[in-house]
Amino acid sequence: MSQHPSLRCDSVGTKHRNVLKRLERIKRLEKENRWNENSKIFGLPKVKCIKIKVKKSSEGKEAKDATKEAGATTASATPAADKKPAEKKG
Repeated sequence: MSQHPSLRCDSVGTKHRNVLKRLERIKRLEKENRWNENSKIFGLPKVKCIKIKVKKSSEGKEAKDATKEAGATTASATPAADKKPAEKKG
């Protein structure tokens, strides 16, 4: 029996969250040097959550195109690939 997709916890498929927990906000504020030890944990300032999109490299796309072209030339080189199947009359 397979597991329901909502119950899976893969690090690959993590979703981008706009709302952070208090501890996560404090860690981000520390990285930005906006947090000190005397600050209160309530009423924290807002923290931007920017989702970064990674573009696929053009080299990978060119390699895929080259493999498709190579596969097309080998398939058309065989005589069986050039012939169309006969239509059935019925």
